[in-house]
Amino acid sequence: MYDLILVSVSTTILVILVAVLTKFVYSILWVPYKIQHHFYKQGIGGPGYRPIFGNTAERRRLVKEALSKPIAPPFHHNILHRVFPTYSVWSKMHGKTYLYWFGAKPRLVLSDPATIKEVLINTGGPFERMKFDPVTKQLLGDKGLMELTGEKWAVHRRISSLALNMEQVKGWVPKIVASITDMLENWEGKRAGREEFEMDVHKEIQNLSADIVSRTIFGSSFEEGKRIFELQEKQMHLASLYYSHVPIPGFRFLPTEKNKEQWRLDQEIRGSIEKLIEEAANNRREEKSRNLLSLLTSSYKNHDGEEEKLEVEEIIDECKTFYFAGKETSATVLTWTFILLAIHQEWQIKAREEVVAVCKDKEHPTADILGELKIINMILHEAIRLYTPVTMLVRETCKDVKLQGLHIPANTPLILAVIAAHHDTKVWGEDADKFNPLRFCEPRKHSSSFFPWGLGPRTCVGQKLALVEIKLVLAVIIRQFSFVVSPKYVHAPAEFLTVQPQYGAQILFRKILN
Repeated sequence: MYDLILVSVSTTILVILVAVLTKFVYSILWVPYKIQHHFYKQGIGGPGYRPIFGNTAERRRLVKEALSKPIAPPFHHNILHRVFPTYSVWSKMHGKTYLYWFGAKPRLVLSDPATIKEVLINTGGPFERMKFDPVTKQLLGDKGLMELTGEKWAVHRRISSLALNMEQVKGWVPKIVASITDMLENWEGKRAGREEFEMDVHKEIQNLSADIVSRTIFGSSFEEGKRIFELQEKQMHLASLYYSHVPIPGFRFLPTEKNKEQWRLDQEIRGSIEKLIEEAANNRREEKSRNLLSLLTSSYKNHDGEEEKLEVEEIIDECKTFYFAGKETSATVLTWTFILLAIHQEWQIKAREEVVAVCKDKEHPTADILGELKIINMILHEAIRLYTPVTMLVRETCKDVKLQGLHIPANTPLILAVIAAHHDTKVWGEDADKFNPLRFCEPRKHSSSFFPWGLGPRTCVGQKLALVEIKLVLAVIIRQFSFVVSPKYVHAPAEFLTVQPQYGAQILFRKILN
């Protein structure tokens, strides 16, 4: 009897081991090599699959190497080798469309503008946003616009669009101007009567953008809002460590020091936002210019006359998303715009002359005249093109599709190399890496190859607010100060979730005396 039990247990263990080994061979070896062969037959190459880890080690090496080599003077804007080093190297070796591997999962990289446009316009059809990984879900939530699909996404989109319509954004202009004024008063204290003074614009603009987003989202509770943002900064740092390695299944559930810190930060952020939501619901009627949080807690009627309202957890995740997208994007665009104008003095002068001519005797630009700042608009678009805040967008095929003649299986992640498309010499000419705002003198000329805010149904819902903020900050500062690049500045654009200056953005300012 004992022998029979022993044989039975041994057989069961053997069957389990064979099943596990079979699954391992199938998922780690058979499937990846099958997918790789499928694309190779169509002429799509890549660095080649390596079992279990894919190309992660090579990717880390390329990024580390890129970050170790700043761009030496004279400064130029050919930055792909620093902000997207894997694309810079692998596209030269394998073509602009190639396949690489994150662990055992393929990533198909696309950089042709027409192909990217087709994917973005058809998002919600054969293509969809790729689901967040567990760490990103913790950072941005899984009940917000960036993660939702289908009817749930449509409801959130309708409510967010109503909350961020242009009339509402115009009502926030005084709050934005108040933030700028506070920052400039602080600058005056640091200037201390000196003719010339140095500021790290990147730090200053990040703090300013956090303050602006805090005021527009949380209204009178913007100090508490800034506290929430500081906590999310810590979350982002921990998340960046996760992205550089192939995740071990189940590891995020272990009570390691980093995991426990992530859990603590997430719990504190959610608790703080929930408290602010309760305050917003109670005080909604008291504020003349309603903040975004109070608007998100309101109910709206859809086209069928049915009432739609977001749940508390959904509002929390939307607030987390607006923080990251709003603060990081605006701060990044403004930082690089100041650096570009500090380098290209002729355009700084043109921008200042336009602001003075348009604003006349007004101390600050008003919402109604921002549309008249044509040169400022051209400069901003060119800055965004050269230093696109988000280097790539990620989509996933929902079914087997044919894209620009290429057969792509279902559930294939697509890496849309937006910044590469924005530097494509076939689209922008041989001077694609040069700063030339005149490219945008005809507003819609490049609409099919310029998509920093996305395209199609998933276009950034906060685009209007971001552009109003960016134009106001630039117009106010450029009227009061002239500026040049500091000798301390090191030109080293790098990707840290967005494209940022690795060593800061030191700029010398001079007060313009009327």
